[in-house]
Amino acid sequence: MDRSRPLARRPLVTLLTAAALAASGLTALTSAARAADADLARNGGFESALDGWTCTAGAVVNAPVHSGGAALKATPAGADNARCAQTVTVRPDSQYTLSGYVRGTYVYLGASGTGTTDVSTWAQSAPDWQRLTTTFRTGPATTRVTLYTHGWYGTGAYHADDISLTGPGGETGQPPAVPGGLTAGSVTSTGVALSWSPVPGATGYAVYRDGTRVSTVTGTSTTVTGLTPSTAYAFQVAAVNDAGESVRSATVTATTAERPDGGGSGDLPAHALVGYLHASFANGSGYTRLADVPDSWDVIDLAFGEPTTVTSGDIRFERCPVSECPNVESDAEFKAAVKAKQAAGKKVLISIGGQNGQVQLTTTAARDKFVSSVSAIIDEYGLDGLDIDFEGHSLSLNADDTDFKNPKTPVVVNLIAAVKTLKAKYGDDFVLTMAPETFFVQLGYQYYGTGKWGGQDPRAGAYLPVIHALRDDLTLLHVQDYNSGPIMGLDNQYHSMGGADFHIAMTDMLLTGFPVAGDAANVFPPLRPDQVAIGMPASVNAGNGHVSPAEVNKALNCLTKKTDCGSYATHGTWPELRGLMTWSINWDRFANWEFQENFDAYFG
Repeated sequence: MDRSRPLARRPLVTLLTAAALAASGLTALTSAARAADADLARNGGFESALDGWTCTAGAVVNAPVHSGGAALKATPAGADNARCAQTVTVRPDSQYTLSGYVRGTYVYLGASGTGTTDVSTWAQSAPDWQRLTTTFRTGPATTRVTLYTHGWYGTGAYHADDISLTGPGGETGQPPAVPGGLTAGSVTSTGVALSWSPVPGATGYAVYRDGTRVSTVTGTSTTVTGLTPSTAYAFQVAAVNDAGESVRSATVTATTAERPDGGGSGDLPAHALVGYLHASFANGSGYTRLADVPDSWDVIDLAFGEPTTVTSGDIRFERCPVSECPNVESDAEFKAAVKAKQAAGKKVLISIGGQNGQVQLTTTAARDKFVSSVSAIIDEYGLDGLDIDFEGHSLSLNADDTDFKNPKTPVVVNLIAAVKTLKAKYGDDFVLTMAPETFFVQLGYQYYGTGKWGGQDPRAGAYLPVIHALRDDLTLLHVQDYNSGPIMGLDNQYHSMGGADFHIAMTDMLLTGFPVAGDAANVFPPLRPDQVAIGMPASVNAGNGHVSPAEVNKALNCLTKKTDCGSYATHGTWPELRGLMTWSINWDRFANWEFQENFDAYFG
């Protein structure tokens, strides 16, 4: 890898005598300039966590530190250099010194947006704390500069502490006035529309729900989403500019509406067990007839409906042939079993995709074919709805698609439109579930699509616009907490499969919401707890990430009772968490129904 080398240090030569300084009048000038200088970096010692900093992969640690009780630890990845940055207000045409202490390999400290020449300095290898320093002069119209530190791709974690920018402070003025006229407008079961009067000099507005900042907007209205039906909420708003944030407005309360009939709940029990049934293939677990699935399973996803070609949108469901599944039931018996399950209050869905079923709705023709072909499967077998299990390369984002709330990519836009059409056709009783991998959902906390600077995997976070657009129609989201690499949680620590901690952290993100790609102004709102089930492998044979029943119960205890939480602190307690999903019913039968029996014992 070709890395730029730092400039060699130049010797400092002092040629001016005290008499010459006095004669030129520079002594007084230098003293006055120093008196006006200040440290403009906010929370440069990271004593207040990451307050003031925006980091792609950073967290505050208590050791090692250069001074005080905290320092930054940031971990680069293959497509991310773990950049932490903050923007400060400066004075035009002024001199500044940037300094800080770092540890690690290839650690950079720099400033951009100077209006002259952007600067950076670096340490190639710093096994112990090493001071970095550089200087720059702002341009004649520069009032804001961004300070940053970062590592190098895939080279391991680095540390930074005591970052300082000294020089004359900018003219920040005063924070804006308190917004007035805050009003709650239209209210749905999951959202409240807010509006308020504009404030002179404000560059944005911070919106608070029950005392917690949930979004930042530039206009004077917004809709707070992801709320629970029939629940009272308190809202405030504050005006923001470069000088800071105003006092919060007077509080306005609003109560969300009741969930509409059908409202995405699918008439499920308070705690539901979801499982995939191998209906079109056999493997080491053996074929299980639908009629033989125990009554414990509340939602049965028939795996899988697959496309004739990747981009056709033409979905076919071919039941397992006798040559592969000798004990397969006839079509008539299968359809009778569907009706029997429904009569017992169970839901039977067609699951589209899976590991081998890549679906890319690149055109409107593919979108329409998807609707008609999925409808044909649902109608033929009398099914209750659809499970979207798009994996692999089914969903990825175009380079210019950066806002999950307003997607542009055809495969995403067409999928959303197709599902909305199906929902409208079948009505409120239509059950819609999704089973994305963590790469397509929780990874969006760090990365979204190709990223601001390009080079990231375009699939990162690509399910987020689909979930968000369909959240009011969504019955269940059960992310696959398996076959996953380490994922950063809301504690800015990486979590790996193998224990309750991973399931707790991943589920907490769905129920709390999170800023997408670290952007505090672009938050993915939380889902209702009754919309969320935890996806787990049924046995060690079913997939990577299997955990014992004891670890399953620890995860449930933490999320629903806030006990057995271990090292991860959740952001709430959700006794209405819907339940568990597993791959698969067949593998659980192979393992003597351990997963099912533990679920039944836990929820009684």
